[in-house]
Amino acid sequence: MGTELPLPVSRQRVRSLSVPPMPWFGLDIGGTLTKLVYFEPTDHAEYMDTEDEVQRGKTIRHYLVHNKAYGETGIRDEHLQLDNVLINGRTGTLHFIRFPTERMIHFIQLVKSKGFAQMSSTVCATGGGAIKYAYEAEAELGMQLHKADELESLISGIEFIAENFADECYYYDNPLDSENCRKVIWRWSSARCSTTDSQYTNENRAESGLQYPYVVCNIGSGVSVLVVHGHNKFQRVSGSSIGGGFFQGMCSLLCNSNSFEDSIELATKGDNKNVDKLVGDIYGSSYESIGLPYDTVAASLGKISDPSDREHTRPEDLARSALVTVANNIGSIAFNVAKQHGIDRIAFVGNFLRVNPIAARHLAHAMNFWSKGTKKALFLVHEGYFGAVGCLDKLVDVTEMRRLLRSKGVNLSTEPIISS
Repeated sequence: MGTELPLPVSRQRVRSLSVPPMPWFGLDIGGTLTKLVYFEPTDHAEYMDTEDEVQRGKTIRHYLVHNKAYGETGIRDEHLQLDNVLINGRTGTLHFIRFPTERMIHFIQLVKSKGFAQMSSTVCATGGGAIKYAYEAEAELGMQLHKADELESLISGIEFIAENFADECYYYDNPLDSENCRKVIWRWSSARCSTTDSQYTNENRAESGLQYPYVVCNIGSGVSVLVVHGHNKFQRVSGSSIGGGFFQGMCSLLCNSNSFEDSIELATKGDNKNVDKLVGDIYGSSYESIGLPYDTVAASLGKISDPSDREHTRPEDLARSALVTVANNIGSIAFNVAKQHGIDRIAFVGNFLRVNPIAARHLAHAMNFWSKGTKKALFLVHEGYFGAVGCLDKLVDVTEMRRLLRSKGVNLSTEPIISS
């Protein structure tokens, strides 16, 4: 028998030294929705994974990647899938999965029944559920949930996605014009809109990355406004209690709405001008000397202060008024922060914007109004998943830290470690 010749260097595969071992997950366990991001490696021609990693990958792909729905409530957002993503030296695909947090115990049981529990000893998680469900994850699965800081995960996730997906950021042109409203991709890295792409050659076009500084307005139950000066360098500078929680509370009281989705549906069909008092209602026209157009809201719900005015009030109009009130308030706060810090880029994120384009369009209108057209409200395609992506990005550091602590004899099985 002849001697078997070694493969040329260009065709040799490098043994995988992935830290942590595959698979890699990130979790954001919110009060309403849980988001899971899974990294599927695709560089098998370059890396030789261990047999365990290969089998884990087959099992996960069979269930997670080959399906778009899981049970009655789990969904994989296939349209958000990102290919050829580089993370920790490996190239692969990011998959985005979500399910109601109220199904978290069911999810843990599913993970156990599918055998996923033996595949990953540590998962980075953010959101309140990372603490709430830590015991169940440890007791049922023998898996550690590392609690990552929510705002740090959010910013890390935004920047990771923006650096890997050139079309992530967009704004609205003519946001409240139902016929002429359109989305325009914003090239964050080069501070221009995508309509100018033809003016740039491949040599001078930057298709990914970020420009600093920028403002992030995170809208959940409440509102947090952050100024980001650089990588891992940000601070919370303002906020408001009038956010998604206020909107849903108002809709529950005024419209008998039972869910956020119901409230958004009502608002979409309503017209706030039927219940809000406008500048034109007070002056008969625009107040041009101070720059207030005729249709500017002067007093939210100002047309129904008298009991007789409420006899024919529609719940759809009340829901729309609540939405406009929240959007105008948030837009004002975000603009003032940007003005105070001399920043042009203002990105709006948070669960309030999930499946809620009407709120985004009102925020865009509010920003146009407050800035007199000098600033755009920017929105992001992968809305809702940034916390989970940030946790995935942090997983390598967490695993190394845990290995170091174990080597020093520290018992990590009693409670989750919280990073700041």
